[in-house]
Amino acid sequence: MSKRLLLTGLLLLAVFAVIFGWRQLRQGPPHGAGASSPLPVQALAVTPRDVPVNLKAVGTVQAVREVTLASETAGRVVAIHFEAGESARRGDTLVQLYDAPERADRAAAKAKADFARIQLARSRDLEPTGAEPRELLEQRRAELQQAEAAVAQLDARIAQKTVRAPFAGRIGIRRVNPGQYLNPGDPIATLAALDWLFVNFTLPQQDLANVRIGAPVRITSDAWPGRSFTARVNAVEPMIGTDTRNLTVQATLANPGEALRPGMYVTAMLELPSLPNGIMVPSTAIQTSASGETVVVVRGPRATREGVVAIVPVETGRRIGDDVVVLKGLKAGDVVVQSGQLRLQPGAKVKVVATPAAAPTRR
Repeated sequence: MSKRLLLTGLLLLAVFAVIFGWRQLRQGPPHGAGASSPLPVQALAVTPRDVPVNLKAVGTVQAVREVTLASETAGRVVAIHFEAGESARRGDTLVQLYDAPERADRAAAKAKADFARIQLARSRDLEPTGAEPRELLEQRRAELQQAEAAVAQLDARIAQKTVRAPFAGRIGIRRVNPGQYLNPGDPIATLAALDWLFVNFTLPQQDLANVRIGAPVRITSDAWPGRSFTARVNAVEPMIGTDTRNLTVQATLANPGEALRPGMYVTAMLELPSLPNGIMVPSTAIQTSASGETVVVVRGPRATREGVVAIVPVETGRRIGDDVVVLKGLKAGDVVVQSGQLRLQPGAKVKVVATPAAAPTRR
């Protein structure tokens, strides 16, 4: 029985050896350090360069001067002196309310003021002669002041019946009609000056040290593909948002041709000083795993042509276009594999078959 078991074991061992040898022949030589032929890869030699730095955010356009026109007092609309969408100059009359009663009252008050002025002049002539007491002169002076105040009060009430443009700008859609009765505060139309605009956007609080008054901000909008506008930071909100922990930034933008309009959303890129001698690699060269980010580097005296690979941990920064800024882990001259890294093991021999030129950085 023991001899039979021994023969059976030897037979199984021989079968396993044959199967293993056949599989090894099918697979070919291992891709490790002992591989007979190097694997072809595409790699890129790292060259330091100035790295453009910017902070990107979504912003909202707001007019520097904008208002919803409304009447200060109640009244019936008797005249409308504007058309929707047209421009208005400062002080232009836009809407006139019925003011005939106030004008009649002003005429009466003006007549009283004229009479009080005549009486005061007469008392001034008679007071030195003693024909009228000085107390009467003072009374005439007070009566004239009261009459003039009544005229001024009526002038103010009449002015409230006229809605004027507080500044030059473009008028929006008309919301009133002739004969309509307006209550105080009822909207008439919007008025916005479009020559200068605000762009409001938020940034994380860790970027506070990078924000400077006067810093340039590049503005783009999907309404104008391929076109950009330049704004300047003019104000930073002193309080950090307690709900988002974001910093609110406001930039001023000249708007010739009225290309942008209040209420639009835009992309704001706050441009910062460039990072000198920065290391950038294509995003395809970065491998991410549970242990962190790594790149595959070709080592050897002729690394730009051939060598062995090594896995190098790196620390990355901002993504700029198709490239990623590497803060730690790489140095100038390192040859980084940018495609096909998954099939490579540490120590594997490789041959650099192509070294693509660095793509221009897209800001």
